[in-house]
Amino acid sequence: VQLQASGGGLVQAGDSLTLSCVYSGRAFSSAALGWFRQAPGTERQFVARIGRRGVTESYEDSVKGRFTISRDNDKNTVYLQMKSLKPDDTAVYYCAATQEYYVDYKDKGSYNYWGQGTLVTVSS
Repeated sequence: VQLQASGGGLVQAGDSLTLSCVYSGRAFSSAALGWFRQAPGTERQFVARIGRRGVTESYEDSVKGRFTISRDNDKNTVYLQMKSLKPDDTAVYYCAATQEYYVDYKDKGSYNYWGQGTLVTVSS
């Protein structure tokens, strides 16, 4: 499995940005997907996750109502739509995938595969 993330960039506070992550390899529809982020000097943290059928979603508290995760099983792609961006959202964003069931999908250790990361910088 390979994941290729894209869509990062430099934006101003209040702007919107959508990240994409293309999945290749084992059946996309059998993978649960997540987005994590890592700011300088911090650990990689959970942002959002989506279930295999695209029905179940969950978010880290600070992004609820601003970020939306979605997936397109025809395009083998997972998205993270980000609105009302804040300087605290500045980080490298990573997409992740797992074939495992009954795991804590908010735990980065539950994911088998990772994208290379895409940098999002939000200026004030």
